Amino acid sequence: MPAILRPVVLILLALLSACADDQRAPVPSLGPSTPADPEVAEIYNRSCRSCHAQGAAQAPLTGDRAAWAPRLEQGMEVLLEHTISGYNGMPPLGMCFDCEEEDFAALITFMSGSGG
Repeated sequence: MPAILRPVVLILLALLSACADDQRAPVPSLGPSTPADPEVAEIYNRSCRSCHAQGAAQAPLTGDRAAWAPRLEQGMEVLLEHTISGYNGMPPLGMCFDCEEEDFAALITFMSGSGG
């Protein structure tokens, strides 16, 4: 492999490992797999689903109320701060660079199964 391609390959591998399987047994989703609102569904499908549908990088599964409960107890303000700034394995902005705070709140509400 040409030396110039090595950094590109390493960067791609690092990006792929961000959602690496952490060997947890999958927990079935307790809610719908896609938001009812088409705009929220589009954002979820392009930015959230890859980790939250399979629990990659220790992401709480969509619809897993037990996993979301301690997070929700922190309050929406803290969850929004974690989403915007990044937290543990979650990248800043959850990979949704055009999302507004309202979009993140709707996504958290949907994924947590706490409403709508």
